[in-house]
Amino acid sequence: MAEAKTRVLVVDDDPDLLDLVQRSLSAYGFEVQTHTSALGVSNIVRASEPDFVLIDVNFPALKGDKVVGLARQYAPPGTRFILYSASDESKLRSLALASGADGYISKSVQGAELAQKLQAMRLKPRPPNPNPAPVEG
Repeated sequence: MAEAKTRVLVVDDDPDLLDLVQRSLSAYGFEVQTHTSALGVSNIVRASEPDFVLIDVNFPALKGDKVVGLARQYAPPGTRFILYSASDESKLRSLALASGADGYISKSVQGAELAQKLQAMRLKPRPPNPNPAPVEG
């Protein structure tokens, strides 16, 4: 029996970035779904039960760090919410802590490095009260 693919939901308002992340993670065996708005993420999380939600912080209507708390209510217990942004690392760290995200990754991390960081994080048990940190690969 084949091992189930790691499911990733990537939420960003940049369609080019979504396409790049989808193609690169798919090449490493991930099942990738994308969404272009912070609105509706809770419904997608409930329906698709992803292993990871990579979410940008900067959306016009609803900031990504606020979506984490809302969407987590509908997510399976093992779903990990990762802030995925081009923001300054210190800002990302404090937003991750404040929002209850499981970590953060800079958008400069792509391809094999992004796949490795997600796989490494998937192998670690999710603590009951996660202390967000950069995802180490």
